[in-house]
Amino acid sequence: MSDCCENKSCAVDALKVNQSKTLKIVLAINVFLFLIVFSSGWMSHSTGLMSESLDDLGDAITYALSLFVIYKSNQAKAKVALFKGLLILVGALFVLFQVIQHIINHTIPVFEIMSVVGVIALLGNLTCLYLLTKHKDQDINMSSVWECSRNDIANNIAVIIASLIVWFTQSGWADIVVGLALSIFLLRSSYKVISTAIREI
Repeated sequence: MSDCCENKSCAVDALKVNQSKTLKIVLAINVFLFLIVFSSGWMSHSTGLMSESLDDLGDAITYALSLFVIYKSNQAKAKVALFKGLLILVGALFVLFQVIQHIINHTIPVFEIMSVVGVIALLGNLTCLYLLTKHKDQDINMSSVWECSRNDIANNIAVIIASLIVWFTQSGWADIVVGLALSIFLLRSSYKVISTAIREI
């Protein structure tokens, strides 16, 4: 047996290669979702879709950074995790800004676009979560990535529910409530990622 396998470096290298493959797949999915959801959110005037698209963009950046630090030290991974937490925080604040704008303008989103795009995004993010789950306990890098992906599922479900309420009530308040709820959820998630990263640093 080679020294490589005796000191378990072969297993570590294989683990990193698997992580890299998974991150490349979920990165591609999130870039695609960002393009679809952002354009749809803009056309439908939906706070929920706009916030979801920015979350997808943040995730794409997160996955790219996670690929960058796969072969680096735990200290470097913790610093990138801290940056991810700050990205989630920025996303939460942007959603709050969108909510305030829609309250002022009394915007009613197009529920048909919201619902269809919400389902497409849900399917894409469920795929990402499934792929990432096997890596979530391997290190802080993959743990923070999994946290981002789990947030996406909650976003998608909330947007779909909001689209149904908008259709039923013919008003935009449900979209606003969802946007507010998502911002609180993102704030909580950012706190968790940031606090964990600071402890690791």
